Amino acid sequence: MTDDVCVLLPTYDEAATVADVVTDFRDNGFTEILVIDGGSSDDTRERAREAGARVEIQSGSGKGQAIREAVHEHITAEFVLMADADGTYRASDADAMLDPLREGTAEHVIGDRFADMHEDAMTGLNRAGNTIFNGLFSLIHREDYGDILSGYRAFTVDSFRRLRLTADGFGIETELAVECARHGVRTTVVPITYLPRPDGSNTNLHPVRDGGIILMAIYRQAKTSNPLFYFGSAGGVAGLAGALIAAYVAYDWFVNTISHNVLAIVAGVGIILGVQLLIFGVLSDLLVTLHGETLDRVEALEREVDEAVEAAGVESADDDAPDASEGKDRADPPEQ
Repeated sequence: MTDDVCVLLPTYDEAATVADVVTDFRDNGFTEILVIDGGSSDDTRERAREAGARVEIQSGSGKGQAIREAVHEHITAEFVLMADADGTYRASDADAMLDPLREGTAEHVIGDRFADMHEDAMTGLNRAGNTIFNGLFSLIHREDYGDILSGYRAFTVDSFRRLRLTADGFGIETELAVECARHGVRTTVVPITYLPRPDGSNTNLHPVRDGGIILMAIYRQAKTSNPLFYFGSAGGVAGLAGALIAAYVAYDWFVNTISHNVLAIVAGVGIILGVQLLIFGVLSDLLVTLHGETLDRVEALEREVDEAVEAAGVESADDDAPDASEGKDRADPPEQ
């Protein structure tokens, strides 16, 4: 059954591959395919329509903005299957992506490209960057999602609308992973096949620029999910810089009898700032932990209240039901 699924394909100058991608999903039984285009200058929209997709032009720019606009304004299905339109993902993996949603075991599914990645599908630089980003994400956000930069996702519309997403560009995949971890969205990872881009298809990804955006997105989001790392890392850098400067000042003072008053002040400020940031990180981490425990208790109380109300409703319905024996007594005439 695919009537409850909308296949979402964000595009920008994907004329070389979009028709094949749409056809692949249609051949696998998907009838609702939405292409949301970011103002392509080639024939992307025309080829998508010819292949049988519904095409919308996004009002803004960037992949993140396109996805948010599509889900909030153009999709009415219960589930969304999101993929890139560059021919690197297979529609035959869709059922495996959607099964956890339909079974109710997950609300967000990430396709793990590294489970079956073709040799030429990713450059060595991109592989190294992905490994670093995944490791950093696991360290900061305490969740192991395997492949946080995967563009092959499946999720419920309800869970998506609970997330606070602001990224406009390629940082959207990272932000989705961070928000799922932060809001407790049940997330699972499914192995998929990752193919190399077809000949004649050019990537819109710029490794250095977009890698920097992704790195900052992971770090910036740590201030509310892992403040000890966020403030502690900044404090560590400041403290280490101050300690190194202080060591240089002390060495020049004791060995060469040369004083560096200004550097000494800078060293002191750096050390004090580092200690203060570390203390602030510890306190913030404590507050986040207590806040999480409070939310867990509130949710547990809400569940207990819902169960009590449901049980009371059942008992009330039983009390209101007429007793069969009483009805029989009223129906039978008294014996003479």
